[in-house]
Amino acid sequence: MPKSAARGAPEAISGRNRNSGTMARFALPITEVLVVADCWQTEPDAEAVIQRAIATAAEIVHAGPAGGADFGEAELAVMLTDDAGIRTLNSNWRGIDKPTNVLSFPALQPTGAGGPDDAPRMLGDIAIAYETTRQEADDEQKPFDHHLSHLAVHGFLHLMGYDHETDDDAEAMEGLEQEILAQLGIPNPYADRDGKD
Repeated sequence: MPKSAARGAPEAISGRNRNSGTMARFALPITEVLVVADCWQTEPDAEAVIQRAIATAAEIVHAGPAGGADFGEAELAVMLTDDAGIRTLNSNWRGIDKPTNVLSFPALQPTGAGGPDDAPRMLGDIAIAYETTRQEADDEQKPFDHHLSHLAVHGFLHLMGYDHETDDDAEAMEGLEQEILAQLGIPNPYADRDGKD
């Protein structure tokens, strides 16, 4: 994904983990947000929403049971596109000729000796389509920023290796999404489906 001037700061953050102890400070991944479709101009806070969602997700993944995820010098890009753009990506990469809400493209990690030691480690790319995201938020009567946060978190977790191919994997990923979103003050996005609060 091409570079953009919009870049998140890789600053260290700290917070409280689930066990109420203080978490160690760690570096956030650098998150670049690229707006490639004019329709996103109606959502001027989209970049801040995404930066906050990914920072919170990184903090919780870092503190989680598998814990210790190292994001120092790591980068990811989030492309804010439209349905036509994401349809092309979905068709080219997944063979599905229709738009979707979010796609994630984890970066291949180098093996063995290779690039320069100072090269950033790429986590991957996330693409989010405006029209589908807006329609889903409206249909589910959710604030747009809540749904956008959920999609950013979902995409980030895919970059971290989480998936929902099996029921157990889906349950684990959705539980982590719910935990991250709760930290952001966002209600459980699966509540209506699960019959939970």
